[in-house]
Amino acid sequence: MDIFIYWLSFHFLYHEHDVHTPLKTISAPVAAMLTGLAITFPLGFYLSRTIVFTGSSLRGRIQLFRYFLLVTICLCLNYIFIKLFVDQCHIYPTISKVLTTIIVVAFSFIAQKNFTFKVESSGVVTSSDQTNSAA
Repeated sequence: MDIFIYWLSFHFLYHEHDVHTPLKTISAPVAAMLTGLAITFPLGFYLSRTIVFTGSSLRGRIQLFRYFLLVTICLCLNYIFIKLFVDQCHIYPTISKVLTTIIVVAFSFIAQKNFTFKVESSGVVTSSDQTNSAA
């Protein structure tokens, strides 16, 4: 979804032109990335919390803060891997974006499962746990 929103924004919202603000000029690619982020951040948090990681016992504001941290890290990883693959490894940009997306999505899922939407263990052993450990 992010790539599609990026493409739509870049070509049709910004018409491949830089965005001039009173403080700074933002390049069209960065503006398109920010537009995608503005849409996918709240949508991604909502879907992750309500559909993918429903068992988390953490409070919503803690999840939101951790999700924000994770998204920030993923933005940095995207930048680093794109620069690495395109500039250092001389891989075509579209293929680099696909490789980067695969790596960052895998990292993001693991981090969300174990950090952002972590399921706190109660420390109580249930009868099913005892049965499984005895087998």
